[in-house]
Amino acid sequence: MGILVGVEQVSHEWPGKVVFKDATIGIYEGDRIGIVGRNGDGKSTLLELIAGGVVPDSGSVTLRNGVRIGILGQQDALSDNDSVGRAIVGDLPEYEWAADARIRKIISELVGDLSWDAPVGTLSGGQRRRADLARLLIADWDVLLLDEPTNHLDMRAIKWLAEHLKSRWHAGEGALLVVTHDRWFLDEVCESMWEVHDGAIEPFEGGYSAYIQQRVERDRQARVAEIKRQNTLRKELNWLAHGAQARTSKPRFRVEAARALIADDPPLRNPLELKRLAVGRLGKQVIDMHGAGFSFEDGTPVFSGIEWLIGPGERIGILGANGAGKTTLLRVMTGRLEPTEGRVKVGKSVRAGWLSQHLDLLDERADWRVDEVLAKYRSYVVIDGKETSSEALLERLGFTRKEFATRIFELSGGQRRRLSILLVLLEEPNVLVLDEPGNDLDTDMLAEVESLLDSWPGTLLLVSHDRYLMERVTDDQYALLDGELRHMPGGIDEYLRLEDELHERAGGGDEPPAEQPKAAAPAGLTNAERRDAKRRFDAVARKLEKLAGEPERLEDELAAVDPADYQALIDKQQELEAMRAQISDLEEEWLELDELLS
Repeated sequence: MGILVGVEQVSHEWPGKVVFKDATIGIYEGDRIGIVGRNGDGKSTLLELIAGGVVPDSGSVTLRNGVRIGILGQQDALSDNDSVGRAIVGDLPEYEWAADARIRKIISELVGDLSWDAPVGTLSGGQRRRADLARLLIADWDVLLLDEPTNHLDMRAIKWLAEHLKSRWHAGEGALLVVTHDRWFLDEVCESMWEVHDGAIEPFEGGYSAYIQQRVERDRQARVAEIKRQNTLRKELNWLAHGAQARTSKPRFRVEAARALIADDPPLRNPLELKRLAVGRLGKQVIDMHGAGFSFEDGTPVFSGIEWLIGPGERIGILGANGAGKTTLLRVMTGRLEPTEGRVKVGKSVRAGWLSQHLDLLDERADWRVDEVLAKYRSYVVIDGKETSSEALLERLGFTRKEFATRIFELSGGQRRRLSILLVLLEEPNVLVLDEPGNDLDTDMLAEVESLLDSWPGTLLLVSHDRYLMERVTDDQYALLDGELRHMPGGIDEYLRLEDELHERAGGGDEPPAEQPKAAAPAGLTNAERRDAKRRFDAVARKLEKLAGEPERLEDELAAVDPADYQALIDKQQELEAMRAQISDLEEEWLELDELLS
């Protein structure tokens, strides 16, 4: 494999921060690289350095002769006055690009819903992003640099983009570098990883899952080395402390060795350690929807005829394409928006905490300092039976004490998102509503938020295009398809299959797919299939654990019913039978998945 780009001894600083220090790395033909790291550690800067948009303070970035580099930056360079068509294909004649099936497919998938003649200035931020991505993908590049390419894409479009990038070049040709917090996308597309941290670029073999395994092993080895270092440190300090006479006779190199150990003591990290916030008591009734629907003032329906009963402790993910009405559904479910048909009953004990994707609460307080916002909430919350101050929780979310005086408008997107999550949790809700909570968070912080949500005991309603997040923290998924709410027992794979069918029936495909002969059953699972099966297996196991004592509870309630109340006996018996049937179905699914994974 020939080298395409060489990064040699590169150092670069932004005001007050060293981004890279003597970093050396190479990009070779056939590379498919995912770039991860904490927010602000230099992932986007690295792409700009490679593309030539930023000149390093020292060192060099060398391109092989004739190498063409295309970059999708965080901000597009589209002209507001250009039409959508001109912004994407430029001056290329229509007969040329329209004759290219690859270009037609890209345009159909990414901007098929946009008017070709609409001015770019009239597009929303998400529409501009998709137009810029289409502009980049229709051109031929030797190296593609993508900074958060999945932003503003729904799950179906993300799946399409992954397939496009995997088949864009032949094996051993081209190179792809992707910065994204979408871990499913990283696993699907990338064959190696770069972690940007502490001014360095550390390479790892394999996709995101392999990277996490290697990083766990690296951290384990680092802990072993640190334990040895601390033991040596204690011995040295103990030795140095033995009396004035002994200190005067100690060899100089022993004193210097002890000082070096102390100087090398790393600062304490601020990982997210929130395990479980106390929540108010949640009654049996949470949300009850009967024939619920909603239409806009002009009569355009969003959804209709929803029959849905949501109980305490349920963990529900809501799927749907952009514009399908997921956020509107959340607002109707929680009483923030009145349905235009049917009714919605929210339990009296429900106390909903809402994290919107637009962070409206912080927008209203843009001139406030972080500590001023924090002062409007409770000073302490109970975690694992212990009172913990809100300031300490904020520090665990990655903020430093000096950042408490920062104005809200000065915070980065990731900081605003983390602060918003904390403020929602400080309200101690018993129903948590999360609308795209993963936006602006790096992969490490996403993993910590997922860990928190794993042990959160209330009812959870999640809208997200992050497939990994959705599968990790929810047990059941429902989808808004053509204005109807449908349960997805097969999870996201079932939803994507139905979306593809709807897309094809609507004529969204560029060409009708050729009929494929039926293939023989595969001998084993692919890595992606095994990951999906494992996630479903874990979700079913969590459901079974949660329902383990329900039949006994219902049997006790049945025994307590007045024998003269025949209707109550029938209702309770039906409830018991339904619970047993649900558990039986889950056990069968668990056995099937266990056999599949064995």
